[in-house]
Amino acid sequence: MKQGQFDALIVGSGAAGLYTALCLTDLAPNWRIGLITKDQLSASASDWAQGGIAAVIAEEDAPAYHGKDTLAAGVGLCEPEAVDILVNAAPRQIAKLIELGVDFDRTEDGRLALTLEAAHSQKRVLHSADTTGRALVSKLAAAVLQSPRIEVLVNTLVLDLYKEGDRCAGIFCITPSEPDSEPEISCLVAPIVVLATGGGAQVFSQNTNPASSTGDGVALAWRAGAVVRDLEFVQFHPTALALPNAPRFLISEAVRGEGAHLIDEQGDRFAFKYHPQGELAPRDVVSRAIFKHLQITKAPTVFLDLQAIPKERIAYRFPNIIKICRDWHIDIFSAPIPVTPAAHYCMGGIVTDAYGATSITGLYAVGETASTGVHGANRLASNSLLECFVFGERLAQNVSSSPIPNYQSPTTNPQLPVPNYQSPITNPQLPTIKTNIQNLTWQAAGICRQQADLEKAIAQIMIWRSQIEQMPSSTRLWVETRNLADYAYLVMRSALFRNESRGAHYRQDYPDTDPNWQNHTIIEGKEIRRSPIISKQSPTIN
Repeated sequence: MKQGQFDALIVGSGAAGLYTALCLTDLAPNWRIGLITKDQLSASASDWAQGGIAAVIAEEDAPAYHGKDTLAAGVGLCEPEAVDILVNAAPRQIAKLIELGVDFDRTEDGRLALTLEAAHSQKRVLHSADTTGRALVSKLAAAVLQSPRIEVLVNTLVLDLYKEGDRCAGIFCITPSEPDSEPEISCLVAPIVVLATGGGAQVFSQNTNPASSTGDGVALAWRAGAVVRDLEFVQFHPTALALPNAPRFLISEAVRGEGAHLIDEQGDRFAFKYHPQGELAPRDVVSRAIFKHLQITKAPTVFLDLQAIPKERIAYRFPNIIKICRDWHIDIFSAPIPVTPAAHYCMGGIVTDAYGATSITGLYAVGETASTGVHGANRLASNSLLECFVFGERLAQNVSSSPIPNYQSPTTNPQLPVPNYQSPITNPQLPTIKTNIQNLTWQAAGICRQQADLEKAIAQIMIWRSQIEQMPSSTRLWVETRNLADYAYLVMRSALFRNESRGAHYRQDYPDTDPNWQNHTIIEGKEIRRSPIISKQSPTIN
C-alpha cells in the first residue's frame, strides 16, 4: 500500500476545489497541498457552466436585492446568514477573479457586461460569452499547475475517508499504476480533508452534467457518518437539447434572459399558461410547465425560438451553443432548438457551517457537494459559481488560521479497507445496475414524485446497494456505481420523507407547500429527521 502525507487534501478539481487550493497557498504558503481528481484538470461541471456568475456590480443594484431574490427562490429554506455572506462577498470575488485574468465580457464603453436571468430582479450576471465556467476553470487550473505547493494527483479514485477515532484524517484511494499491473491502493493522510467533488445529477438518466458527477462527496461523507441535508431538492434545468442520440447539452437560461421564447409544436408560448412570468419564471416552475405541457400534447419536446433576439447578439453571446447545435444540424438563427428538462444541479449536500466545516472534525466541504444553506429549496440562477469562490476563500481562511494536529501515515489500522478493493475485474452486472439506477431515479424521483413510486424504488435501490457491496472492485465503474447507489438512496429517502411540494421538490400526492414543513431534511446514518432553519431573518437582508 502506498502512503503519503499532506497538510491538506482537496478532492475535486472544479471551481470550488481549484479556488480553495489557491486560497490555501496564499494563506498557508508552507503547506503541502494535495489536489485529487479522478479525471484530468477542468473535467468538471464548473467547466460546463454557461450562464455566468451573479454579483452586485451595477449602481442601481444592491446586496439586499440580490439577497431577497435568493431567499425568494429558496422558498423559505435558505439560511439567511449564509445568503448574507454570499451576496455581500460577491463584488470582492469578482475583483479577485479579474486579477487572476478571467476575461468577463464588457460593454462598448469598457464596463462589465451584465445580463438578466430568471428570478433575478436586476441585471447582475457576469459572463464570458456562453462558456463562463470554462473561462473561470481554465484560469484557475493554470494557476494551480504553476504552484509549487500543490501536488495534483490525476486519474485518482477516492474509495472512502480514513478516520482516526471520530476525526477524518485522510482518504483511501486508487492511484494510477503501470499497464497490466494491479491497481495501487493508497492511504493519503492529512489533518484537513476538503470534499469539492461537485454534484450527483448523473444519478438521473436525463441530466446535463459530465459523466463524473456521481455524488461522490455526499456518498463518501455519509458512509463516514457525516450529516447530509436537503437531498430531495434537485434542480431540473428546463432547456436541455433534446435530440435522439445527442447528450442533454444545456441550453443556457441566459438565452431566455436575452429574449428567446419557449414554444410548442404549434408555435404557442405556452409557459404563460402556467406562470405570469412565462419562460422567465423560476426554473422549477418552467420545468414543470414543460413536463405538464408535454403530457397534455403528447409531443416529445418543446422548442426554444431565438428569432426575437438580433442575430448579431446571438453570435456574440452564444458562440458555443451555435457550434453545438450546428454539430447536430440545427441552425439556431433560422430554426428553434428542441428542448426538454433534465437534472442539472443538486441544492442539498453535506451540512457545513459558514466556514465549510462538516459534522466530522477535520472534514470540510465546498461547492455543490456542500449544503451551506444559500440555495434552500431552489437555487437562484448563477449563484452556484459564486458560492464556490465565497465559501472556498472562507474555508481557506478558517483552516489556515487554526492550529491543526500533525498526522503520520498509518502502517496498520483495523479500519483499512484495502482487501475489499483489490479486484481489478468489472462484474458484468455492474453496467446494467448503473443504468438501472439512473433510469429508476429519473422515473421515481424526477420532476414529479409520489409515495408509491418512491417506496418501490427505495426497496429496489437497497437490493442493488447490497449487490454492489458484494462485488468489490478497484475499477472506476464500481466506485462510481457504488456512490450513485448511495446517492440515489439518499435522494429518494429525502423525497419520500418530505410530504409537501416546495421549490424543486414536487410531490403529486402533496402538491401544496405546507408552512409546517419549513424545515431542513437531515439524514445521519440510517436516521432521517427535520431540522429548523437556524435564523428566520438576515441582519442586512430585510
